[in-house]
Amino acid sequence: HIRGKPLPEKAVESFHRFANLLFEKRFLPNSPTLFNAGAKLGQLSACFVLPMEDTLAENEDGILPIAQKAALIFQTGGGVGINYSKLRPEGDVVSSSGGVASGPVSFMSLIDKVADVIKQGGRRRAANMGILEAWHPDVMKFITCKENGGFENFNISVMTDEEFWRSYHSNSSYPLINPRTGMKVGEVNARTLLQEIARQAWMTGDPGLLFKHHINRRNPLRQALGDIVCTNPCGEQPLYPYESCNLGSINLYEHVDREARKIDWEKLRESVETSVRFLDNAIDVNRHPFPRLTEENRRHRRIGLGIMGLADMLYALGIPYDSEEGFSTMSRVMEFISYHAYMASSSLAEEKGRFPLYDASFYTHGLLPVEGFYHPEMWTMDWREVSERVKRVGLRNSHVTTVAPTGSISMIFDVSAGLEPQFALVYEKHVTVGRFYYVDIEFERQLKERGLYSMELLKKVSENGGSVQGIDEIPEDMRDVFVTAREIAWWDHLRAQYEIQKWVDSSVSKTINMPAEATVEDVLNAYVAAEKIGVKGITVFRDTSKGVQVLHAPSVKVRRQVRNRTLEVLGLGKEQVLAHEQR
Repeated sequence: HIRGKPLPEKAVESFHRFANLLFEKRFLPNSPTLFNAGAKLGQLSACFVLPMEDTLAENEDGILPIAQKAALIFQTGGGVGINYSKLRPEGDVVSSSGGVASGPVSFMSLIDKVADVIKQGGRRRAANMGILEAWHPDVMKFITCKENGGFENFNISVMTDEEFWRSYHSNSSYPLINPRTGMKVGEVNARTLLQEIARQAWMTGDPGLLFKHHINRRNPLRQALGDIVCTNPCGEQPLYPYESCNLGSINLYEHVDREARKIDWEKLRESVETSVRFLDNAIDVNRHPFPRLTEENRRHRRIGLGIMGLADMLYALGIPYDSEEGFSTMSRVMEFISYHAYMASSSLAEEKGRFPLYDASFYTHGLLPVEGFYHPEMWTMDWREVSERVKRVGLRNSHVTTVAPTGSISMIFDVSAGLEPQFALVYEKHVTVGRFYYVDIEFERQLKERGLYSMELLKKVSENGGSVQGIDEIPEDMRDVFVTAREIAWWDHLRAQYEIQKWVDSSVSKTINMPAEATVEDVLNAYVAAEKIGVKGITVFRDTSKGVQVLHAPSVKVRRQVRNRTLEVLGLGKEQVLAHEQR
């Protein structure tokens, strides 16, 4: 009942389906939904993008009004992405005052300070994404802004375009443009710039790299609204100004028949359909901190259904993450989720109406914003059926899939985060009352099933960097399957990102882990390969490159497997990866 009135039968049915989904650990929405549903604020979205115009306060998109809007979003638990490229460069003229501009990085400091004093919803540190176009005259200052610390509340990324990559491959100069005038004010060698980006990422983990041409190549609203030029803080949601997204993730581990070592496809289909309805309903009950966000959210009705527990699913299936069977399984699962998410959104359109911008989108032509749709040789499902239905019936949501980091919600369900391999199978946690071992859920199950579980063995794995490699007490078949993030070569991390991204219409948050001994050249090679295969962005993290890491364990040895198929997919030569064998 609501206020004494009985709920409609369909609403009661949906309630029970949603409740079962949560109780059975099959799905969780993003953290703000968990924090704020039923609370006074009632803000359910995780991801926001705000614009920033080159004016202090002359319009609603000026620097100070946007700082205020960011504060309101932080207060309700959301994270904010801003592209600072419209701000004039440091030292440029300011005619109104007769002074000179302080540049984009200085105004990032303002947002960083706002984030410092307003934790996200009072529960966690506020998250920001700061983006600058590669053509901005302050790009060098931007990419080095975290070199000596600071900007702790920021991820930063450089936005590159097709012209930049043409300049890179031809080893030529790339123009630097003053956004105030639109005039060229200098140039930089594209290879020199990318080398410096790689060097900074090698040292600090920032900046990341974004590919504007890949973000917009299959953008269903590009013709109507232009290019998307910004993402949320973790990069998995490229968004238009004032757009936001409700995220949720399916726990793949709970969709495995662990005795038979098979995926329960029917259960997964049911979870996708129910999750899509859940996320779509959240749009209508969401209470944003100011009206413009509500308007854009309801025009697009974007949702982001993703995954967590991928690594644990593969462990339970007996499949190594970094194997051809692992990659094909990832692709098959994400294709299945994407297919049924579109079908579910189309059914909702039939029931409740299309998203308001549908008629301005390329969906009216039966096109879809997933790369795999354009490669029938990759299909394991009938995508013609989806295309025809979307053209005939429409969609309820402009986008339906994404893969978020799921750092908090995966901990609630005690499974691996997002599409990532486990960082460590066992690690020691120190808390106020003592210490204990965190053990991967499937690793623990199999140890107990085989009669191998003991505190002595857990201690041994923990002291081995959370890896089972080289531990004779662990059976060989388990050592083959239970691989961790730092054992996997960077090219296989990138291959995993590619296999998932080709079936995702938004983007994918993925860390490309590299060992401490990796070189700047390794980072550079990863960047070039990522652009070539068409993923929408890349984040590289070299072990020990930051003094303080969220997850830390003793170093482990990388399994340096080089498969011809991976080289073929990534467009790499053996000389670009075999250098590892000589170090």
